[in-house]
This record gives sequence, C-alpha cells and structure tokens, in this order.
Amino acid sequence: MRTLCPNLDREDGLETVLEVPVPEEIFASAKNNKSWQNMKSWMKSHTEKSPASLFGGRNTEIQLLLGVVGAPLVPLPIRSGCYSFSKSFKNHPIVTETSMAKYIVQQYIAAAGGENALNSIHSMYAMGKVKLATTEVVAGDGRTLSNSKNNMKLKSMKNGPGEMGGFVLWQKRPDFWSLELVISGCKISAGSDGKVAWRQTPWHHSHASRGPPRPLRRSLQGLDPRSTANLFSNSICTGEKTINDEDCFVLKLEAEPSTLRARSSSNVEMIRHTIWGYFSQKTGLLVQLEDTHLLRIKSPENDIFWETTMESAIKDYKTIDGVNVAHSGRTCVSLFRSGENSESHTRTRMEEIWSIEEVDFNIKGLTLDCFLPPADLKKEDEGCGIVTSSNVSRNAKSPFKVRPNAASRVGAAKGVAKVAAIDEDDLEINENDEELL
Repeated sequence: MRTLCPNLDREDGLETVLEVPVPEEIFASAKNNKSWQNMKSWMKSHTEKSPASLFGGRNTEIQLLLGVVGAPLVPLPIRSGCYSFSKSFKNHPIVTETSMAKYIVQQYIAAAGGENALNSIHSMYAMGKVKLATTEVVAGDGRTLSNSKNNMKLKSMKNGPGEMGGFVLWQKRPDFWSLELVISGCKISAGSDGKVAWRQTPWHHSHASRGPPRPLRRSLQGLDPRSTANLFSNSICTGEKTINDEDCFVLKLEAEPSTLRARSSSNVEMIRHTIWGYFSQKTGLLVQLEDTHLLRIKSPENDIFWETTMESAIKDYKTIDGVNVAHSGRTCVSLFRSGENSESHTRTRMEEIWSIEEVDFNIKGLTLDCFLPPADLKKEDEGCGIVTSSNVSRNAKSPFKVRPNAASRVGAAKGVAKVAAIDEDDLEINENDEELL
C-alpha cells in the first residue's frame, strides 16, 4: 500500500499525501497511459467534475459496487460498554438454543483473546485493500446480460483484478466509527457519532441512515471481536454446518420488529433482516458471516421486492496485542429483484476480496472530533431502500446508465429485465419513469 503519490504534472514537484492509501498495483508502468489517467482521477477532486462526467459506463458499475458492498451496516444496534459473558451464561443453567449460543460466544471470546483483552480496547485503526467486481447479471428469462446483444463486460475475480482500492477504518468506544474507501477514483465515506449513522458519496449529498445507528458490517468481519460477541450475545444456536471442510456452530439473530419499523418509510417496508455467524468448533473463531434482508417497494400497481444476501468468508487470523484479528476474506453478494412479472426479475452478483495491511488498538490522540458527521448531512425522510430502475430502450448503448443524484440504473438490450441497487438508506423510486438516461 502506498501513502504517497508522485506529482503527475511536474516531475520535480512534491509528492502528495493520500488520504486513503492505495494498492501498489494502481501505480502501473508509466508506459500504460490509461493507468496514469486512472491515477490522476484519484488525485483530482470530484467537485471539479459534473455528475454526468463522473458516472457513465464502467464508472456506473463502480457506483453500484460502492453503494452495495462499500459500507453496509449490521441488522441492529449493538449495546456498548463492557459485558461479562461468564455472568450471562450462569443465568441460563438449562441447555437451550439461547444458552448454547451464549456458551459458543463465550468460547469465541476466549479464542479471540479473552474477555479482559477485548474489554481493554478503547479504539482501533485498520487499513487494507479491496478488489471489487460485478460477476454476473442474470435476467428473468435466465440469460446473462453479458450474452445479450449489448454485451456488458463483467469482471471475475478469478480472471482479473476487478476494481482495486483501499480503505481506512477508525473506531472508538462506545459507538463511534469512520470509514473511507476509494476504488478507481471514486470515494465513499461513512461513519457514526453514536447518535446517527451516515454516508457520503460523490453522486449524492450526505445523508443519514434511518433508524438507530448501527455498526459497520466490515468491522464484524474479524476486525472487532468484542462487537461481534456483543452482537451474538442474544442469538440462538440453530445447529451445525460444515464451512470449507470445517465443522461450525451456527448462531442466528434477527432484527426486532421495532428496528425494522424504524428503518421503513411510507413507501418502503423493511420486512426482515437476519444475520448468521458460523463459529469453528475447532478454533472457536468466526469463519463466516452471512446476512440477508428483504424489503418491499410499495406501488399502486405491483409491489417490488428486493432481497440482498451477503456471505463473507473470514480467514487468516493473526494476533495483534493479544487479540486475534482476521486479515483477509472474501464477500459474495447476491441482489435479487422480484415482483411484477417474471421477465422483470433480475439477479446481480458481486464479489469483494479484502485484506488487512495494518491494524492497531488504543490509538492515542483519536478524539471525538474525528467522528463528526458532514456539515451538509441531511436526514432522509423517505429514503430507505436501494432501488431505481427504468424500462429498457432499444437504443441503449451501455447496460449501465445513471442519473445525477439518483440511484444506479442498469438496463440492457430489449427484453432484458431491470437491474438496480444502491444504498439501502437512499431510495428514489422511479418505477414509472420510462426515460433511459
């Protein structure tokens, strides 16, 4: 990872300090003009460009990736403060689904470093790199968009690097966190000051998530064992399952109805949000995190349903200051749209490969001012979902089209269904909008 970028306009100029470190692969050979152009886009402020020039073609795919995979949140808030798991387990002497789950969480605490070690952590810093790609878009008739007449070039992690980038994550007890993630010149910022969770993107003003502030899902992918234990402390054990040839206990937790109602709006209903944790029977550590949520877009004609499933394989645990922290993993996302008729059904698949380059605890000088929300933060009155879409145009030159300050639209050749999906907390519904932008 690089923290300095050479002056791309003057060879004798001073190097620029990057806000978010970038992978070495971004600094390709100077003979590759395209790579240098990409590097310049990292350095130029998005405010210098109009939204129309920012997004189109490949960059709209990046917008889709950042909106869905960049900074998702867990289903429900996590209580803050230290927690005695041994005391909690003693209150459930009879073996039940709940007491079994508490025992598994207690074993996880021990495997992660112990209760005292985890409770001694007051703040955290992590820096890493990511590779993102849209791996598949399937229409209602079973055809992939990459095989349609308007061929859409989809990347696969196995065949290429995808969209590369880096991220920096800061956390501070009790409920403060801040994330900056940049891929291919596009940046998403998100955070929480303990009162409100928010996100900021180049294509949309800063906006708050509906409902109570929730932790960042990325933190629970092996980076923050204490929050993981707190989250699953009220879960139930649903059985056992083999994950990558490793026997695991399965813990399940569902968002409470009050939380779902707080995340809903007049035209969007959050039906359910469930999370599963797979804990190794051998090591006691979390090896896979899976969650799925279903929302309904209310319409006078036909309601539209969106189901998002995220599955994260967590591995490469290393001990940092007595705490076991995961240093790599892969997240697979499936986004399914249903309703209306079968021809409009679509499934979009995305992947993220991530690795941690640096991690440290109890950061000196990390004040609460580092977690202040943006000055232009706006509370969304109706935004709660992901979806915008448009009917398909015969003259569509690209399967990805975008409207400034609107969620992503994905269209294709005639007969191919609508695909969209950005930001659970920012919904603009244009189901009746026939215009292809």
